[in-house]
Amino acid sequence: MNATSTGLFLCGGIVPLMVMPTWCSFANAQVTPDGTLNTTVSQSGNNFTITNGDRVGNNLFHSFSQFSVPTNGSAFFNNASDVQNIFSRVTGGSVSYIEGLIQANGGANLFLLNPSGIIFGANAQLNIGGSFIGTTANSIKFTDGVEFSAINSLATPLLSINVPVGLQMGSNPAPITVQGTGHSLSNPGGLPLVTQNPSPTELRIQPGKTLALVGGNLELKGATLTAKQGQVELGSVSGAGLVSLLPTVQGYTFGYEDGQKFGDIQLAGRSLLDISGVNAGSVQIQGRQIQFTDGSLVLARNFGSLPGGDIRLQATEAIDLIGTTADSTIRSGVRSETVGIGASGNVSVITPRLTLQVGGGLNSISVGVAPSGNIHIDATAIELSGFSPINPNSVSVLSTTGYGSGNAGDISVNANSLLVSNGASLISATFGSGSSGKVAIRTNHTTVMGQSPGGTYSNISSTTFATGNAKTLTLDTAKLQILDGGTVATTTFFAGNGGDISINATESIEISGRSRNNNSSINSSTTRLIPILRQRFRLPDILTANAGSVSITTPNLTVTDGGMVSVTSQGSGNGGSLKITANTIRLDRQGSIQAQTESGNGGNIALKVGKFLLLRDNSAIAATAGGNGDGGNININAPIIAGLKNSDIIANAIQGQGGNIQITTQGIFGLQFRPQLTPENDITASSQFGVSGTVQVNTIGVDPNSGLIKLPTNVTDSSQQIATGCSNNIGSSFVATGRGGVPQNPTQEVRSDDTWSDIRDISAYRKMGEVTVQISKSPNLLVQAINWHRNAQGKIELVADQSSTQMQQPLTCAAVSNN
Repeated sequence: MNATSTGLFLCGGIVPLMVMPTWCSFANAQVTPDGTLNTTVSQSGNNFTITNGDRVGNNLFHSFSQFSVPTNGSAFFNNASDVQNIFSRVTGGSVSYIEGLIQANGGANLFLLNPSGIIFGANAQLNIGGSFIGTTANSIKFTDGVEFSAINSLATPLLSINVPVGLQMGSNPAPITVQGTGHSLSNPGGLPLVTQNPSPTELRIQPGKTLALVGGNLELKGATLTAKQGQVELGSVSGAGLVSLLPTVQGYTFGYEDGQKFGDIQLAGRSLLDISGVNAGSVQIQGRQIQFTDGSLVLARNFGSLPGGDIRLQATEAIDLIGTTADSTIRSGVRSETVGIGASGNVSVITPRLTLQVGGGLNSISVGVAPSGNIHIDATAIELSGFSPINPNSVSVLSTTGYGSGNAGDISVNANSLLVSNGASLISATFGSGSSGKVAIRTNHTTVMGQSPGGTYSNISSTTFATGNAKTLTLDTAKLQILDGGTVATTTFFAGNGGDISINATESIEISGRSRNNNSSINSSTTRLIPILRQRFRLPDILTANAGSVSITTPNLTVTDGGMVSVTSQGSGNGGSLKITANTIRLDRQGSIQAQTESGNGGNIALKVGKFLLLRDNSAIAATAGGNGDGGNININAPIIAGLKNSDIIANAIQGQGGNIQITTQGIFGLQFRPQLTPENDITASSQFGVSGTVQVNTIGVDPNSGLIKLPTNVTDSSQQIATGCSNNIGSSFVATGRGGVPQNPTQEVRSDDTWSDIRDISAYRKMGEVTVQISKSPNLLVQAINWHRNAQGKIELVADQSSTQMQQPLTCAAVSNN
């Protein structure tokens, strides 16, 4: 084996990846035809010119035994300008290492097919007019059934005039690697848009075209793939199957068969997929495990008038968006932006497990008049957790945001479990005149808990920081836990109104604990930020918005250890309404249900409880107002209400009128009406300087203390009250007919029948005084026949003996027996 062939073999599989660039670049970079087609290669230094080949219609076919381009070298496909597709295969079994330039004439699409693997070095470049598809498939299939194969090159090649329909993958496709020095995006001031600096190294195609890599495992290490206004396709498969090619305006999109096995895709070292431009392009990434780290990013900035293309991530096992760049300014993940009048693209994620950790992000942003795109997640388990260790304020975020007059996009999440922890955020927000987006979550188990060291508390929210309104937040789940300062909220910090919250938990809701800066809560509120945060978000010291409403339905609601459910206004706006429907509500250890305002009118609280409402250990139900506002109204309907250890129901005001409290219950224990709050368990509707409200408690059901009379001590003679029934030795019987209450068969239910009616005159029994037993007349006596004879008409007659011994005894049901 000569040195050249040894070097090629080492590049293909023995030399470690870190030393491949040096070895392959200097020893083995070459472009060599395999002789199966009319491909001709001429070399000048490190530059290779490729001519001839086999042309069928607008398709041009080339075949190589080796195809590697050295640093500062080139491989130039000198094709006719009217060629539409160039199909090039590598059959020699060596990896293609591309460290220089690949170039073609005209607008031809270029397919590079090498089943043994492809490595793009940091200096690799593309200069072609059409799309580029790099693949480690075994062959390319066409509509007429022809297959251009790289593993069966000795057979007479079949070439087609038709368009390609798919890539036939082998049982174990080789990997594709793209190396580079990483992107140069920055955002030191935390501005809405990142600063786009040119990447030192990149694979770039012409605007509006497709850049696709389809093979085994894909590794992008510091790579930049640029398809302005076009499409980037990354597909990793680990088993045989056909990857379909679907023609589009931008080139091709790829489809995968049902049951296809997938490989892993990793973007690390500040890798970048950039589809920005006038009418931004689209991205599709499909694999088994997809991972973004080190600030690696999909960036789609739309400058145009049409909506940007969609960004789709789909994995059969997991998608992980982890960490940030070294300066913590760029998150690993996806960033879809619009700065024009066209919306940014929608983001779709489908995976069994989605993880955003250590500052990772999935974000859609608008800074103009157009809305930002929507984000849709379908997953089994979703975890949003953590913050950048470099900057604790850089937390993991899944968000849609508007900074101008455009609305923020909607967020929809379908999952079995959702965890938001350690300061992470799932949020739709507006910083302008546009509204936030709707947030809709459907899960079996949702947990929101904790905060970051920087003080950011974990949250699921729809928020406005400006004049735009916050939209509805809907959460459908079986079990909801909000712990250690976590929050589910619709919030306004200026003039836009707070959004509504609708929560349906089919099993239970638990709200418990607090963090350093926040109580665990479900709330719709208008909140005045602290001065340093108002300065950060450029907010005036004015708060005029109204809080939204909160509606909760669950069998069991537990609020403990400072947790709360609230509608609150800290400004001049009104508190919202709060409605809870539950079987049991338990407030313990400073747990509270609140509707409060500082100066506007207090919000209203309506509780409909099926079984039991408990307030214990400094807990409260409060609808209060400060300033000139009136206290809110409280309406509670619960069979049993108990208040223990200084727990209160309050509808108080300061200068305005106290609110009204109406309670409907079968029993209330511990709580009592008092004109002012005391250390006891109070029900109050007072006003410090105004008119107190009203308290009305309606007790329904049976009152055990009413309607009782003293029973007589003397016993009535029963013989004067009860008529003696049938004698027990006469063989009496009881027969019930019709709908009298007793079924004809004791094992059956009472069925429809004629109604029994007693038409006897029983007026005698209604007379006062002694009751006389009514005995009916004896009927004619019956005598037993003992003989017979024929009468004058010739008929036979029975003849009885009239002696007393043959006479039947009288039938007397009501008579008194002499026995």
